[in-house]
Amino acid sequence: FGGTALAVAGYNSLYTVPGGHRALVFNRLTGIKEDRVGEGTHVRIPWVEWPIIYDVRTKPRNISSLTGSRDLQMVNISVRVLSRPDESQLPFIYRRLGQDYDERVLPSIVNEVCKQVVAQFNAAQLLTQREQVSRMISRNLIQRAGEFKIRLDDVSITDLRFGREFMHAVEQKQVAQQDAERARFLVDKAMQDKRSTIIKATGEARSAELVGVAIKKNPGFIELKRIDAARTIAETISKSSNKAYLSAESLMLDLAGDSETLGKGLTGSVSK
Repeated sequence: FGGTALAVAGYNSLYTVPGGHRALVFNRLTGIKEDRVGEGTHVRIPWVEWPIIYDVRTKPRNISSLTGSRDLQMVNISVRVLSRPDESQLPFIYRRLGQDYDERVLPSIVNEVCKQVVAQFNAAQLLTQREQVSRMISRNLIQRAGEFKIRLDDVSITDLRFGREFMHAVEQKQVAQQDAERARFLVDKAMQDKRSTIIKATGEARSAELVGVAIKKNPGFIELKRIDAARTIAETISKSSNKAYLSAESLMLDLAGDSETLGKGLTGSVSK
């Protein structure tokens, strides 16, 4: 019996602290000791002392907060924090917060800081100045967590969503901008078409004027035009694979009857 009791006492006098953890020793007589116990196997007084193990590794946590911007738009912001306890302040953390310190502190301070920072920006600034918003949230969170002896290794915004009304308004604004650009394009196109029509009309009027002057000075000019037209028609028909039998007069090819008139016109032009 004595050997069994000794073995049990010896077994209960040892405890192990895993890697990445620290231990506090609670004594029934004196309470929490201020010394932190590192990794490995250690000795304690059975039934008088027992260890309280803390995980001191960095742990990620995502926290969402619904808050309002300066222009009263509802914003759902998600923040990811990497937190760990301050090893030198483990006795303070255990006395004030217990072992679930992160559950007690982080959700409340993240909501508080997010509401405080987001309220300083309107919805458009939250999108265009996201980096500045993230820096302010990180700075304020680190400061608030330090009051509870919690260290934050990283704070970042993972998601930023607005209400349906705001997203609908953004879509409507984009549609309006596209309609304005389309209307501007149509106006420019109409102006270009107007200029093109004016230039074309001016050119045709000048051409008609020159043709009129040429006909007035030389009546044979019309006959030359007819010869050119007849040559073009003849070339087109000659290149066709189909055979066509048409009236020469309808195709302006009956030049034999006009040869005398054409000769007279040209002779009159030379005599002048």
